[in-house]
Parts: sequence; C-alpha cells; structure tokens
Amino acid sequence: NIIVAGKNFGCGSSREQAATCLKYAGVKAIVAKSFARIFFRNAINQGIPIIEAKEAVDNIEEGDEIEIDTEKGIINNLTKGKSFSFTPLPPFIQDIIDAGGLINSLKKKIR
Repeated sequence: NIIVAGKNFGCGSSREQAATCLKYAGVKAIVAKSFARIFFRNAINQGIPIIEAKEAVDNIEEGDEIEIDTEKGIINNLTKGKSFSFTPLPPFIQDIIDAGGLINSLKKKIR
C-alpha cells in the first residue's frame, strides 16, 4: 500500500507514533507534494520511504498500480503507462530504509 497525498503531509504529527501506525498498517511508501519536516524524519526512522513528487501526485489516482525505485528516483504508474522522476534518496537515508528503520540500521552498523 502506498499513500499518495497533497501538501504538508504529516502536519501536526510531531510524535513518532503517527509514522509507526502507518508502518504497522502496511504502508510501504508515501508520495506527496511536500511533508512536514518532523513527520518526514519520523517516517524515515520507521523505514518508510518518503518521496516528494508533485507531478506524480497530480497524475496518480486511487487504484492506480505504481512502483517506486528510490535509488534511481523513478515512479512508474503502471496503470497509465507514465513515469515521473524525483530526487533519489541520499545514500544514508536509503541505508535506513533498506534496514527497515533507524534502530535496525544502527544495530547493523554496531555488529
């Protein structure tokens, strides 16, 4: 499940539980026009890819099947046959996402 949202997604949720609940609800990624900064970091800490892609948001509808390549910075809307680019996640954030969150990433580095 991928959430596609508008501007300032996560505004007002300064607690980590907002992102944690989304993770346990099965959300695999969030694509939005923009994010509240605290929510952005909390979602990364939970291992949820956060993608800012205004054009993609404007061209994705409920029910569209999409795939996201966070390393290449590409969103493919398989339903409509369209692709959208975004700034790829920095390597240190990609490492956190790949590990499943900040705690897992730190455990991996400590070992």
